[in-house]
Amino acid sequence: MLDFFLYILSGAFVGLIVGLTGVGGGSLMTPLLILLGIPYNIAIGTDLLYAAVTKAGGVVAHAKQKSVQWRLVGFLAAGSIPASLITAQLLSSVFTDADEYKEILTTSLGVMLIITAAVILCKRMLRDTSDRPHGAVGTFFQVHATKVTFVAGIFLGVFVTLSSVGAGAFCAALLMILFPRLPALHIVGTDIAHAVPLTLIAGLSHLIILGNVDLVLLGSLLIGSLPAIHVGTKLAARLPSGVLQSILAFLLFGLGIKFSLF
Repeated sequence: MLDFFLYILSGAFVGLIVGLTGVGGGSLMTPLLILLGIPYNIAIGTDLLYAAVTKAGGVVAHAKQKSVQWRLVGFLAAGSIPASLITAQLLSSVFTDADEYKEILTTSLGVMLIITAAVILCKRMLRDTSDRPHGAVGTFFQVHATKVTFVAGIFLGVFVTLSSVGAGAFCAALLMILFPRLPALHIVGTDIAHAVPLTLIAGLSHLIILGNVDLVLLGSLLIGSLPAIHVGTKLAARLPSGVLQSILAFLLFGLGIKFSLF
């Protein structure tokens, strides 16, 4: 019972930070669960379903505002969903026990946390420089934006399944670079609309194929986080969210180093 209340408080803490900063729960929840002693595989699998549930309301809201580019969601999902399923199936087929692929999970988590931290810190620079392509590489990316989007979806499908991190910040940064004329609201809406099916499929793969989801843990996290996200959103207008995001980015960077190297 004590653990149950601890997980509710953990969910409330992450939900509050998500509401205050807009940073995705995956980059926060998985490291927190691991630090609380939850096995890596269970933390990642449970967090994926947690992310799908907590982001679902955002898809409905953005769809009503018509701020979702469904064509781009389709390109991303065409790469990410099959990649996620294949990744989970390979883990199940190649390894007989979760301990055998622990190092793959920890390294993937560390790398994606570092990428997320870098995106948070460089968000303004990405926005300022994405209006015009730089050099041959930048020109190539924007000329072949839809193909690059599909390939990036494959990358996201693999690494979100392995780490539960990246469906939010990394995908948003990618869309910002590839489609600089896309309004910020549409980037957020498209990002969320893709993140929900990806995290749902990845989470169900962890549940059904790998057995890496603790449903009691998931329920307690949602009990704490759903009302806390609402409270954090209300408070966000009164607090310096930019400062909070920078502090959070450095924290995620440190955790990324820890998980990828140790």
